[in-house]
This record gives sequence, C-alpha cells and structure tokens, in this order.
Amino acid sequence: MKAKYILPLITLWLGFTSCNDDFLDRAPNVNLSDDEIFADPLLASRFADNAYNHLIDDYARFNSHRGTTSQASDEAVSGNNDVSVRTLNLGTYHDHYERGGAPLNDIRDVWNRAYSGIRITNVMLSKMNTVPWTGNPAPGRVKGEMHFIRAFLYFELAKRFGGVPIIERAYDVNESIDIPRSSYEEVVNFILADLKEAEVNLPEDYPISDYGRATQGAAMALKSRVLLYAASPLHNPTNNTAKWATAAAAAKAVIDLEKYSLQSTYGNLLNVNQSPEYIMTKVRGPRSRTGYLIDFLMSPGSGGAQGQYNPTQNHVDLYEMRATGKPILESGSGYDPQKPYEGRDPRFYDNILYNDAPWQGRKMEMWDGGRDYRDGNATYTATRYYVKKLWPEVYTSTSTQTALVNFVFFRYAEILLNYAEAQNEAVGPDASVYASINQVRARPSVSMPPLPEGLTKEQMRARIRNERAVELAFEDHRWYDIMRWKVGPEVVAQPMYGMNVVRNANGTFTYNRVLLPQNMQKVYLDYMHLYPIPRSEVYKSNGILQQNPGW
Repeated sequence: MKAKYILPLITLWLGFTSCNDDFLDRAPNVNLSDDEIFADPLLASRFADNAYNHLIDDYARFNSHRGTTSQASDEAVSGNNDVSVRTLNLGTYHDHYERGGAPLNDIRDVWNRAYSGIRITNVMLSKMNTVPWTGNPAPGRVKGEMHFIRAFLYFELAKRFGGVPIIERAYDVNESIDIPRSSYEEVVNFILADLKEAEVNLPEDYPISDYGRATQGAAMALKSRVLLYAASPLHNPTNNTAKWATAAAAAKAVIDLEKYSLQSTYGNLLNVNQSPEYIMTKVRGPRSRTGYLIDFLMSPGSGGAQGQYNPTQNHVDLYEMRATGKPILESGSGYDPQKPYEGRDPRFYDNILYNDAPWQGRKMEMWDGGRDYRDGNATYTATRYYVKKLWPEVYTSTSTQTALVNFVFFRYAEILLNYAEAQNEAVGPDASVYASINQVRARPSVSMPPLPEGLTKEQMRARIRNERAVELAFEDHRWYDIMRWKVGPEVVAQPMYGMNVVRNANGTFTYNRVLLPQNMQKVYLDYMHLYPIPRSEVYKSNGILQQNPGW
C-alpha cells in the first residue's frame, strides 16, 4: 500500500453542509498548497470537514449501481441476474472487481475510501499546532472530530476485514507504507484510544447549523458498537464473558446519559430532520425519483424501473404476532397461513410492502398480472415484497414530491439492544436485559408485548437477535451481525423463500410460501465471516499484506 493518496494540494470545494457563505463564495477550483491551507483556520477546518465525506453514509452500497448488504444477508434478494448479483449470491467477491466491472463497494471501495479518510485525519492531527486558530471552530473540537472519524473508519475496516494495517501518521508522498496487518485486538485498542481522545474533546451538542457532526454521545455510541463486535463469537472464540461485560458497560454509559430516548413513531424514523432517538445521523435531504429509488425500491406500478430490492419470506417470517408476542410458528401464536399479514408486529407494516397493503391511494397488487408484479417478471419483485422503510410514499410514477431518507449512524434503539445482548451474554437474562429489550418493544407506535419471563440465556439470545433483525431492518446492520455471530452458514446459506400469491375469482387470495429459483439462493461458507483483502492491495504490498484465510 503506497502513500498514493497524499494531498499536497486541495481543491476548495469540499462540500460539507455547514460551510458558510464566505467559504462558498470563493472560487471552487483554486489549488492551494499545504502551507496556505494550514495558515488559514477557515481553510484548515474545511480540510478537516472533508474527512466526514469518507464515512459510510448510504444504504444501497454493495455495488455502484445495484445491490446492498441486505441482499447479501437473509433480508432481501434481487431478481436481476447480472454479474454483481451472481457474485454476491455465490460469495465469489473477488471475481466481480477483477472482471473490469463496477467494484463491490463494500470491499474495495470501502478499503480505499477509509484509508483516504484516515490520511486526511492524520494530516489534520499533524497540523493542529501549526494552525493559527481563532476560536471558531474550537481547535479542540476539530481534534476530537479527527480522532472520532479515524476511529470510525478503522472500525468499518475491522468489521469487514479483521486486523488491518494501522496508519497513525501522515506519510510523505515518496514513503512506502507497505506495512503488515495489525491484529484485530490491536486495531480495537487503537480505536478505543482514539475514542477516548474524541470523547474528551467533542461537545455534547451543536447549533442546528452543525447538526450531524460527531458529539460525545456519538463517540460513546461507537465505543458501544466496537466493543460489542469485539465480544462477539467471531472475535471472542473462547466466549470470554469479561469482554461482554465491558461491552455492556459501554452501552450502559450511553443509556445513563439520559440524553436520548425512543421516538414515539417507528414508521418515519429515517424521514425526519431531528429526533430524540438520533445520536448521529446524516440528513441526506430530499432525493429525486431516480437511481436509488427507481432501480432498487419502487414497484413498476409506482414508476419503478426494476424494483429489485425484495425482502425475503425468511425475513418476513421473523415478525411476531402482535396479540401474543409469539413467533409465528410457535404454538398458540395465532398465525394463519392464509391470512399471513394479519395481526403482525406493527414494524412489519412500516418495513414491508406486501400484497393488498394500502399504498399511495390504492392496494399493492402482487399476484400474476398485478400492477406491482408484472406477469411473473421477477426482475421487479422476486419475492412479492418491497421495502417500505426506504421508500417514502410520496414517490410515485408521476409525483415530483421528494422526501428525506436519512442515513442513521447511531440511534438509541441500537444502544438498548447492544446492552441487552452484551448483558445477557455476560450474566444471563437479568431484569436489566428484559427492561432494555422490552423498552424497544414498547415504543408507542409498536407496543409489542414484553418477552415472557423465565427465558434461558440461549432463548434470550435468540429473541434479542430476532429483535435486532426486525427493529434495525434494512439499516445496514443485519449482514454484519450475521458475520460477527458466525451464523452465515445456517442463516444465509439456508433456502431462500418468497411468497406465491394467487388472486381467486371472488377477489380473495391464496398464499403459498415458495422456494426461490436457484440463482437467488446464496452461498456462505465458514471462511466468509471476514471479507477478502482486495487482491490489488495484496499484490502491490510486496508480499507484506497477508490475505484472510480461505480467500
């Protein structure tokens, strides 16, 4: 890995949303030297702001034009059978980006963008004492942001690849940085040291003009996630309960701030400017009805071009019954296979569009010949479902209205679930575990029954994992949860199902769970709990960068 991303010059158009008018009035294509940038506190702060642009900040990302981490997991499939989808389903991640197509963005692109962002944070940290700071922005805040972003980027690398090379200083353009991978534990310790610096330097809050920047709470939330992953089976093979206890304490520290709370409504969590539940989010602003929405999400009946982001029946089956709080296959749940969408967890109706669901002034038509299925063309919906959570209802075939679909970095429900999982693994299902998970279930718009008393640790583990799958559905968690739990072979590699819908002559429907075609089934082998290091990086490292086992 050479220092190819050194920044001796910078373009004055860094695109951070809080840039003020004076900055935006400057010529957008003027190149400045390092000395000129760091002699001006405004320019230096804008240089630092650019590090935010390297964070993962959107959901549809496994490929530059289609495919998401949800489609890699058991959450969703695509009816499209192009090379990106095939290699994703087959687990042959290397094959795609070596055929000259668009890269698998969750692998090579993340590697490149993370190290580019790390380079920016390292340069800024090395220049902190040379900038003639005037107090706005406060240099301590800038320093805290750099430590936070560097920690976040290293976490994004570690959760995908395990141990990676730690680059902790700015290298000159001609220096070689072909250095070996550090262990996963060493990377975690580096992240935690950065977060300690971030927490003491970051403010608790910002004025509205800076909403979305890292705060003390964001640093603590990231620490909770980092330690949860570090305690999980992938990185804790001996099940050291001390690691789980440390993860539980980190989540509890966020809870004890008493600063965040659950938003009363679940259905619009991604579509509001501010929320008591948001710990850190990127407000992405209204989108046009192109690309992301048309190709991934919208049905043909609403103007979608392909609508290839289709929840599986496997995912749908995870939603419990509202009245009993029981899984659908448990005795006494109240589930009726011929009325499969009646009486389910309210989050089902917020996350999934299904046959006969009310939508845009009509009802969804998922049967053969229906508006939303197109005579059996599985390119549109392979499963007879669409993702409602990421498709605001205003987007239709003719509407010019737009809506927010925010990217949530951290929200409070995740912290509660982090705590429940870690505390259960550390000491078993004590009262605090029940309180934490039941708080999520008791959200006013959800109001699911509390979990039954007397669960064993193993039973509680299963319920917590199910709760994460439902509560955090399509928010970029499920795939990485599966990886860290090492359950891919039994979850992702199990048969993938959809729903067959038949409209009867009298207007009623017949439902049958059906096995999806072979090209929609997925491969997940035991070595796939970590991604392969991009081969291009291995090749150019002169044998220093070692590949993950199995790849």
